[in-house]
Amino acid sequence: MEKVISCFMTRPEAVARLICFPWAGGGSIHYARWGNVLSSSVEVYAVKLPGREARAKEPCFQNMQQIVDEVISVLLPALKEKPFALFGHSFGAFTSFAVADALKKLHNLEPVHIFLSGASAPYSEIRIKTPRRSNLSDDDFLKWMTSIGGTPPELLSNPEILQLFLPALKADLHIVENYRCNKPEKPFLSCPVTCFDGKEDMPHDLQAWKDITSGDFTIRMLEGSHFYLKEAANEKHILDYVTNHLEACEMDYF
Repeated sequence: MEKVISCFMTRPEAVARLICFPWAGGGSIHYARWGNVLSSSVEVYAVKLPGREARAKEPCFQNMQQIVDEVISVLLPALKEKPFALFGHSFGAFTSFAVADALKKLHNLEPVHIFLSGASAPYSEIRIKTPRRSNLSDDDFLKWMTSIGGTPPELLSNPEILQLFLPALKADLHIVENYRCNKPEKPFLSCPVTCFDGKEDMPHDLQAWKDITSGDFTIRMLEGSHFYLKEAANEKHILDYVTNHLEACEMDYF
């Protein structure tokens, strides 16, 4: 479990677990520290992918199925214990979707809520037509990274750190660019789905996410660009929203 999951604050008494998936090239720490902030009703599991953090020496995954297989094999016992929700930003929204899809098909398990951020639905036309970035030269790739914001300037100007950072980022983008799935013929989930996004980010087809659930569907737009969720006020808004909904799910679940 410790190899794949960061959990800064174990909470045996929690009513629900929040499973968080990183953005492209991202680690687990940003989400893991949410466990120190959220109330005792929520336990946070932040997914650690190979090629970064303590798994830096492991080769990065090459396709979505590898992520789904590892996450489910490690988390399945915990997901059967108590209600769980999924949160993913950008690349993490795709992995959240893929994991939820597999859990439903293979184990008839579904989250009590899915929180998706900064991404079009994987089967939407906007997403399918998105230009490929993982094959860009390092220089052009860094120009693109700078344009979308959210990457610290000291990181972009430090060649040694960049050499550690770029392989995982490009590997994750390669996974996204080659991930294909069909629009669901009918919703495969019944849980609520909430989409967050930055108002100044590139347009995303958030509405298309509604096709995955027969439950409530909500879109919430916040100030900022692609990494809007790193801003303190937005992060507080998201965490308050998540907490309120997960605490409310306890009454519906039991």
